[in-house]
Amino acid sequence: MLFRSESLEETEAFLSSAYTPMTISGLPEHTGARIERRAAGGLNVDRLAFDFTMSYDAGPLEKVCLITVDRGVHTSGSDVCGPGGTFLVALPGRPYAGEVRAARYTITMFDADLLDQATGGGEQVRLSGQTALGAAENRMLGRTVAHVRDTLLQPGFADQPLLTGAAARLLAATTLSCLPHTRVGAVPDRTGSRDGTSDTLRRAVAFIEENAHRDIGLAEIAAAVPVTPRAVQYAFSRYATTTPLGHLRRVRLARAHEELRAAASPRTTVTAVALRWGFPHQGRFAAAYREAYGVTPGATLRG
Repeated sequence: MLFRSESLEETEAFLSSAYTPMTISGLPEHTGARIERRAAGGLNVDRLAFDFTMSYDAGPLEKVCLITVDRGVHTSGSDVCGPGGTFLVALPGRPYAGEVRAARYTITMFDADLLDQATGGGEQVRLSGQTALGAAENRMLGRTVAHVRDTLLQPGFADQPLLTGAAARLLAATTLSCLPHTRVGAVPDRTGSRDGTSDTLRRAVAFIEENAHRDIGLAEIAAAVPVTPRAVQYAFSRYATTTPLGHLRRVRLARAHEELRAAASPRTTVTAVALRWGFPHQGRFAAAYREAYGVTPGATLRG
């Protein structure tokens, strides 16, 4: 979706509908705005460009909203971000205000619930600061946003639910690694050894086998058993010498292998099959495939 306007009123209406109700102001003679939105599976990655200085006063955001500045300056409260910076525009659930000074930037938004899932599901977390812990963390967060924006949400990728789901979880995990946060209601989980039995493994494996085509992660696997995520991890570690997500990748690789072997249409491609089963990087897919089956994906498709 692409939005262009030189009207403050139109721009304010669009921003209010796309993010949260807000009021904006700027110089009437310079009001050019351009917003390109890509959305998939609850994940939004937007590219915005304003050729003027715009002040804004916005209501609470219910999602995690990251700003990555390419040009100009973006401020939120007392936080000022210039080119190369990535920061949290506001703590979830709180109103915010700031200024955009002839800036070009990326907005990345995802559900705050993914932060809890990134901890393994045993604890709740709350972001407690808007800027990265250090320069290295800022670079890591910016690179992750760029990877999702420039690769995983491009045409051919964005319509693959396994990829977009993995992209959202990657962003959540990277956000927790790079921004300050607190753990809320953390209760020591002593159920791992008690519930991480061979029966837990059997149930988890069965769920993965039946649902590998869906966008599932550790939280969904644990809920289906049902035990805590930590108990699922313990069961795989003890009885299968792998992880739940490692086993999920093996199953998806096997499904891709089956699809390549059974392909009857000359229009079937290795790239399309890999993307359908959640493998966006063709070189890594080919390496994992060759290690598992002794041949390249292309050889299987041709054979």
